[in-house]
Amino acid sequence: MSDKKLQALGIDQQRVVCCLRKVIGSVLLLMVFSASVSLAQSPPSVGFTLDFPGSIPDHYAIVVFEDGHATYDSTGKLTPDAEAGDPFHLDFHVAPETKTKVFDLTAKAKYFEGKVDSGKKNLASTGDKMLIYQDGSRKTAAHYNYSPSQAVQELTALFQNTSTTLEFGRRLAYYHQYQKLALDDELKRMDEMNRLGEMAELQAIAPILKEIIADKSVINVSRVRAQRLLAKAGVH
Repeated sequence: MSDKKLQALGIDQQRVVCCLRKVIGSVLLLMVFSASVSLAQSPPSVGFTLDFPGSIPDHYAIVVFEDGHATYDSTGKLTPDAEAGDPFHLDFHVAPETKTKVFDLTAKAKYFEGKVDSGKKNLASTGDKMLIYQDGSRKTAAHYNYSPSQAVQELTALFQNTSTTLEFGRRLAYYHQYQKLALDDELKRMDEMNRLGEMAELQAIAPILKEIIADKSVINVSRVRAQRLLAKAGVH
């Protein structure tokens, strides 16, 4: 509205501008306060994401909270020959020693502040990775392909091995329902990868292992493999 029209209506332009500034300032202050409250109420957590087109899964995210609760989300196919399926979500609890290790390594990695990636351009891509730390007063994150930090390397291996376990659990649940004869090859691969130290948090998939063990329509050798894996997870 023009100055002349404002004057004709008896409205002081400066007062209008002043009021608008106060309103905008109040809104911004409320937004900042709301964000601060939300952050303050967030329990400490460490997250890891991986985006690697062409791999299975091509994207996943894991978040571990201070109380040991964890979440896992992934997208992608169940197998290389399968069609793209629905996103997969799982709530689970990490072992107490794993939770402690995650937060100790995060502290050693200085909560992912500063440079994490090696910066070397001649390294083969192993996917876009991100580590995130959040507590009541801060949120820090770092993208990387490869990091020279020993703490970051250990966290990366731990999260990747956990994803491997959870994806095995996802496939076991599918095969148990639709293709029981495929269970033995899957359990055999699990046994070998676990022996090589390429899996973590086996207790997170204990429910499906127990279902397979209890199902007498599954061949005995598969049930024995599942029982062995369950024992290695420390679950009875």
